[in-house]
Amino acid sequence: SRNENGKMHYYANVTTGNYNELTSLVYADDSLLTSDPRITREVEAIFEFFEKNYKVHNFKHLILSPHSTRKKFIKLVENEAENARSGKKAEIFLKMNSLVDEEMITALYEAGNAGVKIRIIVRGMCALLAGVPGLSENIEIISIVDKYLEHSRIFIFKNGGDELYFISSADWMARNLDSRIEVTCPVYDKKIQRELKDILEIQWSDNVKARIITAPQNN
Repeated sequence: SRNENGKMHYYANVTTGNYNELTSLVYADDSLLTSDPRITREVEAIFEFFEKNYKVHNFKHLILSPHSTRKKFIKLVENEAENARSGKKAEIFLKMNSLVDEEMITALYEAGNAGVKIRIIVRGMCALLAGVPGLSENIEIISIVDKYLEHSRIFIFKNGGDELYFISSADWMARNLDSRIEVTCPVYDKKIQRELKDILEIQWSDNVKARIITAPQNN
């Protein structure tokens, strides 16, 4: 908080990584500095929860593990599936470190089979099988390990044309969804949304180009 011209203004920094001075030198994360009161008020409530963990707030914008992250993302994936069944364009674009949670993977399989186009960038462990006929034909997955270790978590849902954007500290693993305090933050600013989308599209297209160039040629 800061007193500006006699009025208190609140700022919050939400990031996909922690504030470790050593790992910050080699990890690539996304960090949001915001004065949006929808976010800053709820960040303050999270710190209150740290002090009094028996007092759980009703968050309207931030998504908090272990209380609501799993339920919220399942609902978002199912919403895309329902849109696809209704004939609407439905897409999910995800980036994370690890994707191993069985319930989340099952939800993605079901959404893909409903017609949702799903693209996922997973740096590390991934238990989802992409491109399997009858199971995951609409799901594509790539992995990126760059000079600075890919560490960001970004989640984009088409949402019937009104896209929803989130950055998060949580991978889709049981420990992150159910056993730790993790924060997922919506990104409301349209300019930042475009920037996040551009980052993922560049990473996706560059990886695909690299695979084409390095693939063995048939003589």
